[in-house]
Amino acid sequence: MESKLHRRVQRYGWDKAVQDYDTYFLPLLQSCSDRVMEMLDPRPGERVLDVATGTGVAAFMAAERVGPAGEIVATDISEKMVQQAEAYAREQGVTNMTFERTDAEDLPYPDSSFDAVMCVLGLMYPADPQRAIEEMHRVLRPGGRGAACVWGRRERCGWAEIFPITDARVESDVCPMFFQLGLPNALTYAFERAGFTDIRDERMDVTLTFEDPDHLCQAVFAGGPVALAYSRFSDELRDQVHGEFLDSVKEFRRGVTFDIPGEFVFVRATK
Repeated sequence: MESKLHRRVQRYGWDKAVQDYDTYFLPLLQSCSDRVMEMLDPRPGERVLDVATGTGVAAFMAAERVGPAGEIVATDISEKMVQQAEAYAREQGVTNMTFERTDAEDLPYPDSSFDAVMCVLGLMYPADPQRAIEEMHRVLRPGGRGAACVWGRRERCGWAEIFPITDARVESDVCPMFFQLGLPNALTYAFERAGFTDIRDERMDVTLTFEDPDHLCQAVFAGGPVALAYSRFSDELRDQVHGEFLDSVKEFRRGVTFDIPGEFVFVRATK
C-alpha cells in the first residue's frame, strides 16, 4: 500500500509540476542530459529507452543522434509529462520517437529489446529505485549500454531543506529517500546489483542560479518533487513555507539572486 501511495504521489505530483518544471529546470536538464549523452553515445539506427523522460530533454537529444533509422521510446509515470513531450515532437516534426506513460519499476517491454537505456534525474523518485535499475538492465540487449544521473549528497544540495519544511505540513514524507543514490558508491553498487558490468561513475558540482526569491520558490515548490503537496497549501501556508525556505538558503543570496550549490552523480555501464 505504501508503494502504491508513493507512485500516486509521484504520478500526480509531476502532473502538477509540468509547466513550472519546464520553465525553471530546463537549463539544468540540458546540462545533465548533455553529459549523459556523452556517456551513453547513442548511435545511428539504435533503439534507445529514456526512463522518466519528463518533457523529453534527453530523449530529443538521443533522437537526433540515432537518426531516422533509429527509435527513441520515452516513458514517464506522469501522463501530462508524456503528453507535453509528445506535443513537442509534433511541433518539431520529429518522427523517430514514441511516448508512453509507464512505471519505471515495471517496464512493459520484452527482455533485450533496446540497444541503450538512460535515466536523467529520475531514479530518485521510484518507490523501489533498485527495481527500476534492474528493469533497465532487463530490457537491454547483451552488450547494450546504460547511463543515468541522480542528485548527489544531501549536504551538497543547498535547497535540501525543502523536504523537511514540506513534510512538517503533510501526513507522510514526500521524498524520504531522495538522496540515497547520491551517497558515495551507492549508484555504482545499485548498478552492480542489477547485473551491469564495466561501470564507471563521476561527480559534478554545480551552481544553480535563480534570479530572485519568487523565481526560486516557484522552481523548487511548484516545479519540483513537492509540487503535489504544495498545490494543496493555502496562500497563507505558502507564504510560511516560502519564508522558512528562503531563510534556509540565505547564505547563498547575492543581492536579489541566489546561487544554490548542488551535486550530481553520473554512471555509465554495460550489460
